[in-house]
Parts: sequence; structure tokens; C-alpha cells
Amino acid sequence: MTTNFFSRIGDIRLTPARFFGFWAILFTLVFTLSSCSDDLDVQQSYPFTVEVMPYGDKIKQGETVELRFEIKPEGNYANTLYTIRYFQYDGEGTLKLVDGPVLVNNDRVLLESKTFRLNYTAKSAEAHKFLVVIEDNFGSTPWEQTFEFNGKDKGGDDDGGKIVGPIVTPVNPIVR
Repeated sequence: MTTNFFSRIGDIRLTPARFFGFWAILFTLVFTLSSCSDDLDVQQSYPFTVEVMPYGDKIKQGETVELRFEIKPEGNYANTLYTIRYFQYDGEGTLKLVDGPVLVNNDRVLLESKTFRLNYTAKSAEAHKFLVVIEDNFGSTPWEQTFEFNGKDKGGDDDGGKIVGPIVTPVNPIVR
């Protein structure tokens, strides 16, 4: 019985239609089996910017300045967590999350919302400078900005806070 089967295969004539049909079926089978994947690609890490509302750049000892922030990610992933830390390198003062803890120099604190406020209270009459860093839990590029305050006794007009670093508020023209 086996010799009869193999001898019949040898008797089959190879026509161009059979040749191309064989390769078409083989290609379709390989393509179908290799293109399916059970893995679902979910993007978790999105770049983000932080918008800061304008603030006064003059402060005197014992005075508090409120800083308002809003984190603006380019995408939305429900499990993204943001942390904040700061490093003060000029002056002496405290930085506190409104309705939250007082921040310790260079310690990370979890942010509970993408919109938050910080209160900076000066404990000296000299100039104040500190760096605020906001990071997400995926290790993407952190956002950093330096805040500078001069003592009120130095004179001059209060012309808004001085921001050192990237421009964080985009300007969109009004189209009419």
C-alpha cells in the first residue's frame, strides 16, 4: 500500500498552476501563524510638562509665597504616579504642600493630584533660590525649575517671579 501511494505522487504532473498554488498556500499558512501575538503593547510612560502660574519675586523674612502647579502629560495612563522634591541652595526657608506635608530638602514626596500648590515661607531676609524636581514612576525625563526670590528690602517693583530653566507655559495665538 505504501509503494502504491508514493508511486502515485511521482505520476502527478507539475504544472505552473500547481507550483504557484503550493507556494501561495504555504506563504498564507506561514504568514497567518507568525503574525498573531498575544502580547498587547500598552504605553505606560508619557512625557509631561508642568505649568506654573506667575508669582511675585520679592519676599521678606516670615512672608509666604504661594506657587501653583499643574502637571500636563502627553498621554494618560491610570497607574502613573508623580513625586516632587526640592533642593535649596540659597537662603533659608520652608516649602510645604498646601494640605500636605512640609518638604524636606532633597526627599521625594508623592503627589496625590496633577494640580497642586506649594507655600514657600522665608526664614531669612537674604535672596532665596531653590530647585523643584517632579518625576514620574517610570523614570522618564524629570521636570526641573529653579525659583528665585529677592528680599523686599532691596527696592524695585514687584514684576513677577524669575523663572530659570525651560519655558513651561506655551503661548497659543488667537485665531479669529
